[in-house]
Amino acid sequence: MGRGFESHRWLSKLFDDFAISIHTLYNRHIMKSPSPLVIAIAGGTGSGKTTVANVILERVGPEHIAYLPHDAYYKDLQKLPPTQRAEVNFDHPNSLESELMIKHIEQLKDGQSVELPIYDFTKHARTDEYILVEPQPVIIVEGILIFVEPRLRNLFDIKLYVDTDADIRFIRRLQRDISERGRTTDSVIKQYTTTVRPMHLEFVEPSKRYADLIIPEGGYNQVAMDTVIARIESLVRIAAKD
Repeated sequence: MGRGFESHRWLSKLFDDFAISIHTLYNRHIMKSPSPLVIAIAGGTGSGKTTVANVILERVGPEHIAYLPHDAYYKDLQKLPPTQRAEVNFDHPNSLESELMIKHIEQLKDGQSVELPIYDFTKHARTDEYILVEPQPVIIVEGILIFVEPRLRNLFDIKLYVDTDADIRFIRRLQRDISERGRTTDSVIKQYTTTVRPMHLEFVEPSKRYADLIIPEGGYNQVAMDTVIARIESLVRIAAKD
């Protein structure tokens, strides 16, 4: 009982501290500018970042949120032969057109709509279509490497990092790439050992130090999600009044 009680007290203090810090960050944000609040969700592959984003979108309401996944900004490799496309290190920051994402965030903050690219992961190329994203009171940016690029990181008002065990992340990655991206088991394992894991250790894991809050198990952590969403809903109400 004592250990459980202490754990509960520790968890309560953690989220109380987060509630205070997120409110302070928002107040600073409002004092600087009436522009939208930018919330960043980072973490390793398969950690549950997208689940966190989807839970927030579902519970807060997509009509309040502009959602930008970093995965949509992979560089267009149409000019490369298919064999060369498959050899690209997609887990390195250079594989992403972060400059375009920075431009889009700045445009949304200025009240302008943006055209979100649609990337075809089975062909390693962008399609000719796009998703029109309208400006909203809250912008959610989600991706593995979004804390790595300083110019991108400096645009974020609140930074969340989803922390999940490596074995769980690998299993999720394996299932996703086979079912959604047309990969084979051998190709997923090869990519994981040659690029995914090394790049995680070099770039993703060290970027965790920039987070305002680390969420274990992501969207499956009900306590953390309830706290985060309650604060976002509160901020949306404040923004609506303004």
